[in-house]
Amino acid sequence: MRAATTPNSAAGRGATEPLARQLHGADYSMETYLVGGAVRDQLLGLPVRERDWVVVGATPEAMLALGYTPVGRDFPVFLHPETRDEYALARTERKTGHGYTGFATSSDPGITLEQDLLRRDLTINAMAETAAGELIDPYGGRQDLENGVLRHVSAAFAEDPVRILRIARFAARFARLGFHVAHDTNKLMRTMVAQGELDYLVPERVWAELVKALAEDTPARFFEVLQGCGALDKLFPEMAPLAGATTDIHARTSIMLPVLGAAVPLSDNTGIRFAAWVCDLDNGTPGGLPHAALDALCMRYRAPNACRELAVLAVRHRETVQKAGTLSAAGLLELLTSLDAFRRGERLEQFLLVCEAAARAGDPDLQHYAPAELLQQARAAARAVRADTGSGKTGKEIGALLHQQRIAAIQLLLTH
Repeated sequence: MRAATTPNSAAGRGATEPLARQLHGADYSMETYLVGGAVRDQLLGLPVRERDWVVVGATPEAMLALGYTPVGRDFPVFLHPETRDEYALARTERKTGHGYTGFATSSDPGITLEQDLLRRDLTINAMAETAAGELIDPYGGRQDLENGVLRHVSAAFAEDPVRILRIARFAARFARLGFHVAHDTNKLMRTMVAQGELDYLVPERVWAELVKALAEDTPARFFEVLQGCGALDKLFPEMAPLAGATTDIHARTSIMLPVLGAAVPLSDNTGIRFAAWVCDLDNGTPGGLPHAALDALCMRYRAPNACRELAVLAVRHRETVQKAGTLSAAGLLELLTSLDAFRRGERLEQFLLVCEAAARAGDPDLQHYAPAELLQQARAAARAVRADTGSGKTGKEIGALLHQQRIAAIQLLLTH
């Protein structure tokens, strides 16, 4: 039994009832409901990250009259004047084209709550709570929560390819609770892939879902679900050597990402986890991940420069860092210079965490990561050096002198 609490929490009622009084006080025939993730997480006994609301029987004009601020472009969404929670008018969607943008929406006041919930992706996200704290669950979401099942609400799931990524991300989020994708849902996802729906995903949406998946406690599960429905090869062909091949719809694919797994408890920084994932790709690719392949991956999904640069450093230099204790003073200075460590101290910290994750992937019992301490000390010793700019020396001469003095400072560190 995974449902640890009931949804009629004081927090849920307290946020809903004032709006209900406002609406009825203004003589509007409206009802508001807490929906989606907040209801799901309350039932699971998890912290509620954000609260979303649906308003049934409303019009945009009525919401504006109550002081709400419009924010939605494709359909009416409003911000509460005090809490700044999002309130969306109940709506339906009709498929008009390919991809996640190929929809026509309707937010007519006659649309029911059940109709609004029907358009949602998973049954566990298609529940609502009334102002009195009562659960409304027309599609069996609570039972699926209790059984640990990720199941689509209706055939409309197939109309939005982003939902393949979302269900994989939810599998990663709830992996520790034993959640799995329903057989019929996986079958539907495979059909979507075969019909080419993934071709209509825009890079920014794939990157956004990847970042969210990397932020979960079990990010490898994200890629396993994609492999299980045939989407991994199309979205992340770089993972082919790690994933293997399977045509069995019932197969539980296992993808080992030890560096990423070791990075999870070290940092929740997106760049660090992305670079750790890239290290796993590099380790799993015969001969290593070509730099051109890494560049292509980053370009394909518009990865921010900071993520790309950190991943490039990790691929190029992590093995040298692991043997930093064997390097000479000149070798340590050369490594620090290659890392641009004297100008980019924060990035060096992130890079060293990626290197530590790589080391812990090979030795889970590692107690102390000495290379990071050594490089930080060497950087501090070298930064303390101030070259003599007098005696009429040229810039090139000053640079050479600074270089030699930094080597000497690091050498002094190594001998004490």
